[in-house]
Amino acid sequence: MSRQLGAAIMGAFMLGGLAQVAYAETTTAAHSHDHAHDHDHAHEADSAIAKGHFADEQIRPRALSDWQGDWQSVYPHLQAGTLDPVMAHKAEHGDKTAAEYRAYYETGYKTDIGRITINGDEVTFHGAGGAVAGHYASDGFEILTYKAGNRGVRYVFEKTSGDPSAPKFIQFSDHAIAPVKAGHYHLYWGDDRAALLAEVTNWPTYYPAALDGAGIRAEMMAH
Repeated sequence: MSRQLGAAIMGAFMLGGLAQVAYAETTTAAHSHDHAHDHDHAHEADSAIAKGHFADEQIRPRALSDWQGDWQSVYPHLQAGTLDPVMAHKAEHGDKTAAEYRAYYETGYKTDIGRITINGDEVTFHGAGGAVAGHYASDGFEILTYKAGNRGVRYVFEKTSGDPSAPKFIQFSDHAIAPVKAGHYHLYWGDDRAALLAEVTNWPTYYPAALDGAGIRAEMMAH
């Protein structure tokens, strides 16, 4: 084989290799762009849902397993001043002063149930007077429209057995509208289903019991 022919063949191989590398890089870049594009759309959709903007057909039933675990009320942390930086942060971006936000959440978070444990279909309420428990089954969900124009979904569960003093109904609201493990939630409880749905000023809020005050504050600041 002549030196010129060998060089020509080698050059062709090199060009082919460069073309393959260029193609691979282009394909990878296109895939990365598409993945990022899809991720952005998914994040935007989740953010819109969390803010209460969604279509009815997006709503799905949820099981009590979404809220399994050991949960603590955030109310003691608010009272202790641990959440003051959260109120200051809200004041920087909202329409109230930090003191006004604190008063708003004082009403919202207020509860004498400091801990809730959910294991299977059993929900136990731990308060100053001791603990009461009930077994609960799904009673569907309700869509609420608020004065601001946004909406929310309450997932309702009805007691099937348990302590007489355990509430007949519990209603979860965690800004999600389809099955997902909750990171925190607002809970409404009582014996009158309709009256609970009308309650929009007091929404006891629960975070995982494993978090300390700083952890809860960080979670709130991140959202």
